[in-house]
Amino acid sequence: MLALLGLIMVVTFTYLIMSKRLSPIVALTVVPIVFALVGGFAPDLGKMMLDGLKMVAPSAALLLFAILFFGLMIDAGLFDPLIRKILKRVNGDPIKIAIGTALLSLLVALDGDGTTTYMITCAAMLPLYKRIGMNPMILATVSMLSLSIMSGMSPWGGPATRAIAALGLDATDYFIPMLPTVIGGAAWVVFTAYLLGRAERRRIGNVALESGGGNCYIKEILGDTPHKRPRLAYVNLVLVIVVMTALVLGLMHAAILFMIGFVAALMINYPQLELQKERILAHSGNAMTVVLLVFAAGIFAGIFSGTKMVDALAQTLVDWIPEAWSHWFPLVVALTSMPLTFVLSNDAYYFGVVPILANAAAAYGIDPVEIARASVLGQPVHLMSPLVASTLLLVGMVDKDIGDFQKATVKWAVLTSLVITALAVLTGALSFFV
Repeated sequence: MLALLGLIMVVTFTYLIMSKRLSPIVALTVVPIVFALVGGFAPDLGKMMLDGLKMVAPSAALLLFAILFFGLMIDAGLFDPLIRKILKRVNGDPIKIAIGTALLSLLVALDGDGTTTYMITCAAMLPLYKRIGMNPMILATVSMLSLSIMSGMSPWGGPATRAIAALGLDATDYFIPMLPTVIGGAAWVVFTAYLLGRAERRRIGNVALESGGGNCYIKEILGDTPHKRPRLAYVNLVLVIVVMTALVLGLMHAAILFMIGFVAALMINYPQLELQKERILAHSGNAMTVVLLVFAAGIFAGIFSGTKMVDALAQTLVDWIPEAWSHWFPLVVALTSMPLTFVLSNDAYYFGVVPILANAAAAYGIDPVEIARASVLGQPVHLMSPLVASTLLLVGMVDKDIGDFQKATVKWAVLTSLVITALAVLTGALSFFV
């Protein structure tokens, strides 16, 4: 009964968001409350919601200070040289722009952080998309797919790290057989960018940005605001490198690092109190929208987990898998990871569901490491979810609605998951027979 209630709740929630009957913040909050009341969980509802808020509070703080930190770096013009080089290379060709977006986002996503990937990629490419009239959904789609490959499957990325920890695996045993899949997945993202760019070229053609104006279009895109601090470029670069190095080394929690980085950037670039207030207000709208969505997602996750609907759904899935499919179990995990990670946070899926799947697989003689590899193959679909904090940031940066984003990306996300699943099977990362 709980599994059915959870399934209906997820379907209702998804429909309301994608059909724009409710805003994401309202749907994430109201829908789980209603279903929890229907399920008879009213006495524990407050505690479950508070537990969910506590769970997402670090992510909310991280996004708040990361948005403010990178917003200040963009204001100060730190990324202008990089943007200038990209603009000179791609000119006004939508195919080159889309492929440039893929290469840049794949490179930046190596650090495993979605917030950083989206902030830097959008800072570099979004002005160009707007300038020539390209659909910013291409930027969002390519960036999301890049993150799903480079962060989703690498052992230092969040999903794989959780899977390895939950099952007590060795990172090397997990990753070496996955390398061909990662490389092939990156190539697929570049090819996807080419397809999207080609379709956009048919729509708007090549835009001759340099005609009659030399590099004027670059100046137009980059702008020349009083907030630029070109003389502090190297100081800002060192600050970013220090923050990112500390992040990779795990010296402090990411939220604390970005808070310190933001405060330092504010004092270095805008020492006057009025300027500090002005810059904070300039980015507070985007930051507050994302933080509110994160807290609403915490309500949803807290109720979904606290009512045990997620456990019931996972157990039902295991029970429904016919024994004749036992040798195909890793493939079943890979395919079901798409819908499961869409409706669950990574913590809920990898620490709650994956151990159940691994135990079921062990009964068939399947190594848990294959379940870990299979479980990360649904990450392209997971990153479409409104429960993912960095996705909310990406949607906000391209100024689109989460429902429109999902409609534009669902085909490519599912296709990418299927492609990397096929690559994992073909290269031996997943096996059919034991």
